[in-house]
Amino acid sequence: MSESDTIADANPRKLVTETRLDTLGLHETIVSGLNKRGFTHATPIQAETLPLALAGGDIAGQAHTGTGKTAAFLLATLDRLLRQPPEPSDQAPSGASQPRALILAPTRELADQIYQDALPLAADTGLKCVVCYGGTGYDTQRQSIADGVDILIGTPGRLIDYYKQKVYTLKAIEVAVLDEADRMFDLGFIDDIRYMFRKMPPPGNRQNLLFSATLSHRVLELAYEHMNDPKLVRTDTETVNIDAIEQKLYHVSKDDKLALLIGTLRRIGDGRTLIFINTKRMAERIQDTLVANGFNAATLSGDVAQKKRLRLLEEFKSGELPIMVATDVAARGLHIPDVSHVINFDLPQDAQDYVHRIGRTARAGNTGQAISFACEEYVYSLPDIEDYIEHKIDAEMPTEDEFVHDFTPAAPRKRKPRGGPNRRRRSGGGNRRSSGNR
Repeated sequence: MSESDTIADANPRKLVTETRLDTLGLHETIVSGLNKRGFTHATPIQAETLPLALAGGDIAGQAHTGTGKTAAFLLATLDRLLRQPPEPSDQAPSGASQPRALILAPTRELADQIYQDALPLAADTGLKCVVCYGGTGYDTQRQSIADGVDILIGTPGRLIDYYKQKVYTLKAIEVAVLDEADRMFDLGFIDDIRYMFRKMPPPGNRQNLLFSATLSHRVLELAYEHMNDPKLVRTDTETVNIDAIEQKLYHVSKDDKLALLIGTLRRIGDGRTLIFINTKRMAERIQDTLVANGFNAATLSGDVAQKKRLRLLEEFKSGELPIMVATDVAARGLHIPDVSHVINFDLPQDAQDYVHRIGRTARAGNTGQAISFACEEYVYSLPDIEDYIEHKIDAEMPTEDEFVHDFTPAAPRKRKPRGGPNRRRRSGGGNRRSSGNR
């Protein structure tokens, strides 16, 4: 699997329970596959949700990335499809595929991650999984769905695109999974989610599994609107991870942050480092500056082409790329093992995003360090962050020898001119979300 803590194994450092996966009542084909791959014990979210889900109940679960929630809903979905043969349906348009399960994710990276995690779990079941998302493979993904699919995974924009073309129908959906529900709200996808739910069988005729980093009022409202008496399950795994993170904050002027960043990276030396910023333009500037000063760094943001994004993620995971500069597109939903340091070059403006960002380190029982720069532009977020995590972050003023002021500045990027006679005009108002997920 692409990330070992998606499901528990025998590694004693992982956050697992004493509950064995083969005692939960999973279909024998699934148990055989788990045993062959050495997966033995459940994580807390798996131990709490799988018995409920295997009994056919709907679940609204609060769980963060890295807790094993992906495997929880994948195992429940596979079990249901194996135990209940598909019902014949004459409601599909001629030639349309009829998936039995739909898994919705807010970002391309998360959709692909779910798909990669599903492949080994489904390998022995005979069930076909397909993933679709924007930015790449339009015709290939379309044909894969048209050829038949049991479990369809994807982002809302591209899924709706194919649905309206009658490539597939939602009439035969037996399991609907909504992952990172709170992020769906943040990205403006909720109208699309409601549209797709309304095209499925009624909530009582399907199983519904919702997972979210927070079970906020708006998420619960969505759950009660489109689910059948869901059971609420909350885990506190994230608190354990935060306790394993050494958090430090530097008060620094905006103009001196680059000098402090370079000094910090030189002190870190070897290690896998994620640098979070709030704007794509600043991400480019930081990447260019780091490269000009001898660091191997790249940027992950919504503007990077999908194939390049996946390649950069693989290089970062493998250690070939030691430094990743990222907007919050990388803060949630991505399984990136062995990140030793997270640097908040910009403090996030949402307190919850602080937890999601620093949660990229100290994964799977490891420890990690989170360093934040509080400048005059973003320091106003600090009180909300400290209220949310319920403690003060150790703060100090950096000493002069922690700065590297004689660094090489980045050359300005050449940008394509905007406008021009060949530029397509966009009709109507602005789009509420990036088209990159379509």
